[in-house]
Amino acid sequence: MRVFTGIQPSGDLHIGNYFGSIKQMVDAQEDNDTFAFIANYHAMTSGAKDLSKLTMQAATDFLALGIDPNKSTFWVQSDVKEVLELYWILSGFTPMGLLERAHSYKDKTAKGIAANHSLFSYPVLMAADILLFNSEVVPVGKDQIQHVEIARDIATKFNNQYGDILTMPEFRVQEEVQTVPGIDGQKMSKSYGNVVNIFGEEKKQMKTIKKIVTENVAMDEPKEFETCNVYNMAKLFLEGDNLIALQDRYKKGGEGHGHFKIYLAEVMWEYFKEYREKREYFENNQDEVREILTIGANKAREIAMPTIQKIRSVTGIKY
Repeated sequence: MRVFTGIQPSGDLHIGNYFGSIKQMVDAQEDNDTFAFIANYHAMTSGAKDLSKLTMQAATDFLALGIDPNKSTFWVQSDVKEVLELYWILSGFTPMGLLERAHSYKDKTAKGIAANHSLFSYPVLMAADILLFNSEVVPVGKDQIQHVEIARDIATKFNNQYGDILTMPEFRVQEEVQTVPGIDGQKMSKSYGNVVNIFGEEKKQMKTIKKIVTENVAMDEPKEFETCNVYNMAKLFLEGDNLIALQDRYKKGGEGHGHFKIYLAEVMWEYFKEYREKREYFENNQDEVREILTIGANKAREIAMPTIQKIRSVTGIKY
């Protein structure tokens, strides 16, 4: 099965990025034909500064967190220009009303991001990313489901005119991590300023975790774990007996939420230990990272060529 996903190079990665997207990529590459890319064209719609630096940071982080270039096709979006060609072609099969209903456009303009064509047509470029590689499954967070549905709508219109050329993608959402909570209980997001970063100093991470919003309950009293922001973050890292043990601590009482925050910090720090070590290696070997991206782009372009050549032929671009 061909699994396709990507992430914008927007700076420091947080655990919402990891559990909502990156971990799904890493898990998928073991048994699937996995495509993972850094969406630097998409990042331009958010006015990203130092994009070159951010792209290399994202590549370094991806590799550290388990993306294996020997198992996955891993590249930077702008290194495969055919995606822009398909983006333009698909624009002719995209009704204005379809884009006007896009949640992401409404959300971003509501937050003060300037309305422009690139932001408005963002879903068409995402459709081109997905469809260029005949993607079958696209792991997404809950807020990205609509983009995959838009890609399907566009593909349907194209195929109705030219035949079954574009593969119909399906979205995949892991229910337990579709919305990773931030320190305020809302979805973890840089735009909300409620993130817990993966990499960084231990003391700084602890300081952030201490800011997690919790209920005011006396230490001796039992506490609700299902609605606790600390627990809902901790359960992402735990399973089996360890998770049950944490639940029992909440039920028993005798500990305050501050104790659970310290436990969460310890669990997170240990969980990402191996990844920090790998990140340090790739940070010190940036030429190796660039070489991996170049090889990945060449592989991605080779795989994309049969599809784009067929599209050129049926649309008359090839003469």
